Amino acid sequence: MRRRDFLRQGAVGLSLTVAPLIIPRRVLAGPEGPGANDRIHIGLIGPGGRAHSLLDESPKDVRLVALADCDLRQCRKYNKWVAEKRPDLATEKLPHYQDYRAMFEKEKLDAAIVATTTHARALICIHSMQAGLDVYSEKPLTLTIEEGRYLVRAEQRYQRILQVGTQQRSVPIDNFGSDLVKNGALGKVHTVLCPNFIGPEEWSPGEAEMVPEELNWDMWCHQTELVPYTKNLHPGLDKWGKWRAYDGGGLSFGVTGWGTHAFDQVQRALGTDDTTPTEVRFLEDPGPNAKVSLHYASGVVVKCEYGLEEGPGLGGIFIGEKGRLEINRNKLVSDPPELINGAPEPDDKAIYASVAGPHLQNWVDCMRTRQKPNASAEVGHNSSVICHLINIARELGRPLKWDPAAESFVGDEEANALRSRPRRKGYELPVIS
Repeated sequence: MRRRDFLRQGAVGLSLTVAPLIIPRRVLAGPEGPGANDRIHIGLIGPGGRAHSLLDESPKDVRLVALADCDLRQCRKYNKWVAEKRPDLATEKLPHYQDYRAMFEKEKLDAAIVATTTHARALICIHSMQAGLDVYSEKPLTLTIEEGRYLVRAEQRYQRILQVGTQQRSVPIDNFGSDLVKNGALGKVHTVLCPNFIGPEEWSPGEAEMVPEELNWDMWCHQTELVPYTKNLHPGLDKWGKWRAYDGGGLSFGVTGWGTHAFDQVQRALGTDDTTPTEVRFLEDPGPNAKVSLHYASGVVVKCEYGLEEGPGLGGIFIGEKGRLEINRNKLVSDPPELINGAPEPDDKAIYASVAGPHLQNWVDCMRTRQKPNASAEVGHNSSVICHLINIARELGRPLKWDPAAESFVGDEEANALRSRPRRKGYELPVIS
């Protein structure tokens, strides 16, 4: 299949069983990746608000080449931001595309940053890897459990570097604390205390408004139902992020918002990057935001019980035979206190959710070495699965048993049906062998 045929087909019935269809400069140069002095040429897909903060402290060896967004207004705003705040990222006004596949065709790219809405993210990441590009994906990685497994297979099939934007994986003090737990400094860990993150809400379409001229609304709705346009849904995370159709509760204290960071921190410390809990239970009467507990095969129980104003908002409190350790972003507190002697100094910049410079640098470094990044597809998928398990248990209002190896609910077909969802024609997931 020629690459123009790939662009013409779009997302419909696309097979990933063949070699990458669009070969970037780096692949042509050799399997070892870019030279030490080469700048990485990046296309940004989804230049909204998050993309501004994401690239605010991007590595110096990155060059932004082009922008793509179904809403061209976003591209225009981003071009202005680059000119005013980060002229070093690009030497001229960035070309912009309404369809990212046209950007793949026309621009010489090494990689793509995917900072789109959650409901569009997985398919765009897959198409980027199929095009031969390495990918930095914002979190949450997926809208459904099914999407995550597709991404893991695509990463493996195409040998791409995919970094998920759970940037605490690249904060030294957080990794120090995680290694303490994983290496037995607390003895056997039996309990982890986490916040009780809130779930998403159901979207009810309202009265239709005029679609802006520069917005492809069909493309924005993507896999979801083509609902009437309203400015109360787009643009902005604060509009679409809380609705179940488009995310899993992505606003700050939501399950797939801060929850993604917290559960990823728990996974890193417990050494469970390659697995997930086996049960979700309720700590109180079931409800949309009920407190739950997550049970691992090892016997560790994660209790989600803290509110917004208390506890480790972006991490967890680990309790073991020899003490306890709180790991939050850029923060460690232990009992006994000497447990954290020798920890790296906190980085004041790392407390802000917007700062991801070291995480992006790790991604760029891995593009050159072809080593696994700090938050690969498997890592991001399993952390996201935890968020999905909580949402599904709350939606059904009952405890659930989960088989991590089979990635299926045990004896519960109603729950298994929620691992995926119907996708609108033209936005189906491709076949990946």
